[in-house]
Amino acid sequence: MSRQDRADAVDREMAARLLPDAALQALGRWWAKNATRYADATPGAHTVQYTPSRWAQIAPWPSGLAPASCESNAAISRAQGASIVAAALQREAFTEALVVTYVWGKGKRGSPGGSGPATLQQILAAEGLDAALASAVTALREHGAAAAYASLHRRVPGYGPSFFTKFLYFAGTTVKPASGPAPLILDRVLARRLRSLATAAGQETGHDPDGSVAGWVWRDRDWSPHRYEVYLSFLHAAARQIAATKDWPSSASPDLLECALFHTAWE
Repeated sequence: MSRQDRADAVDREMAARLLPDAALQALGRWWAKNATRYADATPGAHTVQYTPSRWAQIAPWPSGLAPASCESNAAISRAQGASIVAAALQREAFTEALVVTYVWGKGKRGSPGGSGPATLQQILAAEGLDAALASAVTALREHGAAAAYASLHRRVPGYGPSFFTKFLYFAGTTVKPASGPAPLILDRVLARRLRSLATAAGQETGHDPDGSVAGWVWRDRDWSPHRYEVYLSFLHAAARQIAATKDWPSSASPDLLECALFHTAWE
């Protein structure tokens, strides 16, 4: 059996098992602590802090963000980010939408000359960036989230999935996929959560005794378009699974689970 065959077997086992009891219990505790904050059963209130002046060299700077001259902390929630991105996409201001999602994703980790602003400058200077983003939005609208992911995968130097899935996620709050599940964020933290589940499934079934296949497919970066498709299928199914329990809101959106998984460990 090839490594890919073993990976496919683990994927099937994960799809059958979904979230184990330990994860469901941990997520239930997270919801008990956060139910008031996320009363609408979405992660719209999920807010990050950023310091606008640390991004002063970034252009275009979206007007929906705090002025880049501001040296004190500012805050942006998912709901606010979605609103700003929606307005930018309506004007086909794709790079502005990228900036919003990148700053939200980086938060206060962005520092002058640091990896956040410096990397974003390089991304914004990439040849064909606007066309790449436009193509991704079109792919999302006409084909779905997996096609949009594939259109951006390794397309723009320095712009990896941990950040371009944030662009796709926020775009997906406005641009509805033609088919399939809505896009969700996939980053290193979430990949490690899935790696844990895959490792357990592989070891218990004998498909991946040493966890090497789980480490390969759920590595820390550069996931394949197929892996993103597997991720979306799993999370949307897991969202239905946990919504059927008494410890989770039945009307919750799948991105609430994504948000909770980012903040919750159960091992």
